[in-house]
Amino acid sequence: MTRIDIQTTHSTEMLPITPLVQQTVDTSLIQQGICHIYVPHTTAAVTINENADPMVVHDVLHAVNSLIPLRDPEYRHMEDNSAAHVKAILFGASATVPIENARLVLGTWQGIFFCEFDGPRQRHFFVKVMAG
Repeated sequence: MTRIDIQTTHSTEMLPITPLVQQTVDTSLIQQGICHIYVPHTTAAVTINENADPMVVHDVLHAVNSLIPLRDPEYRHMEDNSAAHVKAILFGASATVPIENARLVLGTWQGIFFCEFDGPRQRHFFVKVMAG
């Protein structure tokens, strides 16, 4: 398993991590199998979505931030980051991608994103590549 450290720069953002994940696949020398990405933070997540047009990330974050406001008088969590926890739950802590011919099998427009919902922070995620 490989740990990858990243620094986020905004309170809410989606950072493209496909090249970092592919680099781990390359290092593994595995030709066929699966790649599992796991984010061990309760206010961050991972997702797969369009990576061709950066406006998609803008639109996703706009929609998510509109649906789940940063402040709400009904929030009870004492750390004042309830919105970040809700967003992380909805996006999820892991993603699995097949590997074929030593390449991540992603759709033409797809990319893997680290989702920050409580930044900026120093973060990390894990990548496990398995043959099969």
